[in-house]
Amino acid sequence: MGFSRSALDSFRGQSLPDLLGDQTRLLFVGINPGLRAVAVQAHFGGGSNRFYPALYRAGIIDRRVDASAGFRPEDLAHLRERGLGITSLVAGASARADELTAAQLVAGAEALSSRVEGIAPAVVAVLGITAYRTAFGRHRATIGPQPDPLGGPPRLGGPEPERLEQTRGPR
Repeated sequence: MGFSRSALDSFRGQSLPDLLGDQTRLLFVGINPGLRAVAVQAHFGGGSNRFYPALYRAGIIDRRVDASAGFRPEDLAHLRERGLGITSLVAGASARADELTAAQLVAGAEALSSRVEGIAPAVVAVLGITAYRTAFGRHRATIGPQPDPLGGPPRLGGPEPERLEQTRGPR
């Protein structure tokens, strides 16, 4: 599915609905949707995006998902059945994440904290350490678990941190 530059630009500032299921245990937080992702209405819908191949190689999903032309219903169902959710730090689409201002990232962090509290996943994975540092004012944050969980403590019955550490694939 090809889009001209002007067609993609028409999606600037538009958003995607969160991908959430009834039992979201692992919530991935992208920085903001790309123009192509909004055009096809699929998180990480860029044709060359490595997100879904990484989930497959890590064993988080058990089949390949190609969202470059939008989600297939069976792929959406599979992601939800696996307890996976996807949202964005900043809702509005842009061609590149570096187009976002610090103020947009900070406002996105405030809104995200409220959303996470309502979703109550066991784990929140923010995808983008530089954006995370700016958004949450944690300029020395490193990759990995953070000292303060988003949205409060994880809900009971979720996977324990030790178990998640044990199941993490090679680095």
